[in-house]
Amino acid sequence: MAWSILRCDEVDSTNNVCKTLAAQGADNTAVIARRQTAGKGRLGRSFRSPEGGLYLSVLWRGCPTGQLLTVTPLAAVAVCHAIEQTCGAVCGIKWCNDVVLDGKKLCGILTESSLRPDGGAEWLVVGIGVNVAQTAFPPDIADMAASLAMQGYSVSPDALAEVLLEQLTAMRQALPHPQAWREEYRRRCVNLGRPVQVLRGDASRQAMALDVDQQFGLTVRYENGETETVRSGEVSVRGLYGYIE
Repeated sequence: MAWSILRCDEVDSTNNVCKTLAAQGADNTAVIARRQTAGKGRLGRSFRSPEGGLYLSVLWRGCPTGQLLTVTPLAAVAVCHAIEQTCGAVCGIKWCNDVVLDGKKLCGILTESSLRPDGGAEWLVVGIGVNVAQTAFPPDIADMAASLAMQGYSVSPDALAEVLLEQLTAMRQALPHPQAWREEYRRRCVNLGRPVQVLRGDASRQAMALDVDQQFGLTVRYENGETETVRSGEVSVRGLYGYIE
């Protein structure tokens, strides 16, 4: 499977471009931009996207209903593979879908889709933003953000994009039987065995992160001994070990 690639100097959001292309009938398409003016993160947050990063979104059709929940976390594994292959940096994953390096956020992932009446995806867009060559961040995120260059690793955004597209192809092929990728996600999940705060609206509860289940929910144990498996669409998890969402 080959990606049809659209390269842009500047867009508002590579996800937005992919969604426009989806409305025009496109499939198996990748959009890569040097910078974004309106990058998006989870829960409506913005994602700063200056030149020096890799901003890439992929579009494809027909993802089966049972595979939708696995796409975003497995995309995080694909990012880790691509980074290690291109520059040797060994990354972790902060549940549920942020790639981290040395305790700081290196990459964010946002998946958007259009669902059919049967619950399957008419189309799926996976957006990935990696901090590659940035040498500084604004003061409000400087303590929690990292780039590969700032951590001592050298790779160009274009070289990383090429390998990442190969890894996203491998991820798609693994979706029907993702056991090996799921186990790697568990190994890389930096939350496991650490204290977290489970945020639900204005309420916050401290817990210990125990495991990741088959649908990539995070199982936690609260201070009163109660256990729960939380889902990314229901709550946020704030790690006490380093950067926060």
